[in-house]
Amino acid sequence: MNIPTIPLRGVSGGGQRLPEQVAFHRTELSQILSLYGRMVAAGEWRDYGISSLREVAVFSVFRRTAEMPLYRIEKRPKLRLKQGQYSVVGTDGQVLKRGHDLKSVLRVLERKLIRVVD
Repeated sequence: MNIPTIPLRGVSGGGQRLPEQVAFHRTELSQILSLYGRMVAAGEWRDYGISSLREVAVFSVFRRTAEMPLYRIEKRPKLRLKQGQYSVVGTDGQVLKRGHDLKSVLRVLERKLIRVVD
């Protein structure tokens, strides 16, 4: 897959390049879609949307298509050396979990699958 690139500003020589869009890699999508499938099977989630923007890639999860997303799974490569490039954001915009490892960040949503059985 060939992603168009643009030169970094302020870097001498211009040897490094940034992608024009941030996107999820196949392995990242595999982890996200695995969780999504389990949540659909549990009846919690029903739809999703993917956005690839200049600085962020977003996987939005919906209960119904016409609603606001329940959760947003975001990838922001600019934060990879600071707080971590992956985050899960709730409906109200609150960051529920942030980190460097996507699998550990998604655990905050997997807890929703665990229910007490009477």
